[in-house]
Amino acid sequence: MKNLGNMMKQAQQMQAKMAEMQTKLAEIEVSGQSGAGMVNVTVNGKGELRKVKLDKSIVDPEDTEMLEDLIVAAFNDAKTKVEQHVADETAKLMGGLKLPPGIKLPF
Repeated sequence: MKNLGNMMKQAQQMQAKMAEMQTKLAEIEVSGQSGAGMVNVTVNGKGELRKVKLDKSIVDPEDTEMLEDLIVAAFNDAKTKVEQHVADETAKLMGGLKLPPGIKLPF
């Protein structure tokens, strides 16, 4: 029974650390870019879009489709960076604990 008590205590500590990590994620900002840096977007650690910066040379009213594609590509770049950051922070938090495939943290 002593081991069960220790496991419960560790689970509670882990839960508190996960909650703290999620709070910190809202504070970090990650940038993504496309079009050789002509489109830059900034997202927070929760994947929420915060900023879009466009080089004026790519704004062509006759070709909005290209600009739309570049914005999507820049967002996806930033999202990939956020996901990697979350994975790295979660790995630190878990102390090398390997989770079964398909389980993603934070939930």
